[in-house]
Amino acid sequence: MSDFDAHLLIVDDDERIRSLLQKFLMRSGFLVTAARDAAHARRVLAGLDFDLMVLDVMMPGEDGLSLCRSLRETHATPILLLTARGETDARIEGLEAGADDYLPKPFEPKELLLRINAILRRVPDVAPEEAAPKILTLGPIRYDMERGEMWQGEDLVRLTATEMQLMKLFSAKPGEAISRAKLVEDLGRDRGQAQERAVDVQITRLRRKIESNPKQPRYLQTVRGAGYMLAPD
Repeated sequence: MSDFDAHLLIVDDDERIRSLLQKFLMRSGFLVTAARDAAHARRVLAGLDFDLMVLDVMMPGEDGLSLCRSLRETHATPILLLTARGETDARIEGLEAGADDYLPKPFEPKELLLRINAILRRVPDVAPEEAAPKILTLGPIRYDMERGEMWQGEDLVRLTATEMQLMKLFSAKPGEAISRAKLVEDLGRDRGQAQERAVDVQITRLRRKIESNPKQPRYLQTVRGAGYMLAPD
């Protein structure tokens, strides 16, 4: 996907911020639609598809975290949260809600642009139709390595952009442990314990989609002192 053909949805109740972000991102080459609150965003999403959504957390009525959790039930579209709370626990809460990244307010518009582009780069491109499928089997789960798609029977398992990238990293090295620090680096995140903890949250979410018993993982294993490992059948 080219950054310049991506369609973004901005959801923020502050009209000034919403307008400034929309103009800035449009000047940066994106197609941008704006919504003033969660209800407005739902109406927009009923008729349009987006490549990425930017949600403000602190909104009247339904807040951004609640909207994010709800959207994750039906949408795999990448989500970036804007939050006035910069504490680690608040950021983890956003990731647990299904967000792919977060950006504390106040922020520089250029940083938002960099994060959006980084997320879009992590979304796997669809492989050509003629490409031979490379499938990993994880019990009842099938993972198509070429398309970055996960299936359970005839049902497509919805993955976030970050979950897609994690599966891409693990499937490239099945049976090999990857450290948390390496995962942080390959995901394009800043180094540090907070980001490694964020990876742990993403792994927990991914296990819920792969494992029959996420508390006793069979396929996405923890390797003590080494990191995480994908162990397909």
